[in-house]
Amino acid sequence: MPARPIALSCGEPAGIGPEIALKAWEALGADLPFFLIGAPDHVPGGPVEVIGAPSEAAGAARRGLPVLAHDFTGPLTPGAPNPRHADSVIGAIRRGVKVVQAGEAAALCTAPIHKKALQDGAGFAHPGHTEFLAHLAGVERVVMMLASDQLRVVPVTIHIPLAEAPGALTPDLLRVTLRITHAALIRDFGITRPRIAVAGLNPHAGEGGKMGEEEITIIAPVLDALRAEGMEIAGPLSADTMFHAAARAGYDAAVAMYHDQALIPIKTLDFDRGVNVTLGLPFVRTSPDHGTALDIAGQGVANPSSLIEALKLAARMGGT
Repeated sequence: MPARPIALSCGEPAGIGPEIALKAWEALGADLPFFLIGAPDHVPGGPVEVIGAPSEAAGAARRGLPVLAHDFTGPLTPGAPNPRHADSVIGAIRRGVKVVQAGEAAALCTAPIHKKALQDGAGFAHPGHTEFLAHLAGVERVVMMLASDQLRVVPVTIHIPLAEAPGALTPDLLRVTLRITHAALIRDFGITRPRIAVAGLNPHAGEGGKMGEEEITIIAPVLDALRAEGMEIAGPLSADTMFHAAARAGYDAAVAMYHDQALIPIKTLDFDRGVNVTLGLPFVRTSPDHGTALDIAGQGVANPSSLIEALKLAARMGGT
């Protein structure tokens, strides 16, 4: 049994977060204790154990879903975010960071938020969950990894239009992304000598400049410099040859140049069990790789697989 529990912030309570939290407890029970930071009455049925401190989660998990009660104002309607909940959703995230940084929890797992509801209700100024966590941690740069048993992949540019990706791809951004990824593979995944495969931006990795020059002018010089420091890096590689089984056996993580280049392979390989991991924070943070799913919230049909995998990975990365 883990020495410390995993903290799970509630995310948008009108989404599927509360019901998949309960389903995750039903699957994991006391074998992997975690506690939900949220309103106990938001959990749709099932046994709930209100706790006063994270240290009570392991015992409570034998009887029900442990919930560290967090105040919410206003009614809850599944599928319909209430802007009055925004401050409480943000507060639950803050509280999760606080208990992890205090050592009361081994890691933070976050249920999905609804950014528009937070913007409408609380003037949420951050592009997303990840950037808010970086702000709370006082970290300038973080990296998004999608991970499953079959693949770990990192996009260098993320939530921007595809037309803007080439201009956003700079040597500094690529260099920092690779350094953070390399350090996290050692620290968080226990890989002594990480092997990283790096995709090119253009088809066929530019084909010697015939299909684009970013591989020659931006990517290759950064990779050469990091290899000279001792990193084991392959690339720039043609992205269409990187993700079949034999290729994946040759690296511990793949770094892609833009969002879909990274996410399409992992969602094709393991759609229900991918986990979003934030690298570069001073604590472990994982999240299910899906959104709030407002269209099915409250119907009891939401698949908890990604949350279960996110909790398991948080426990492994948190050293519990």
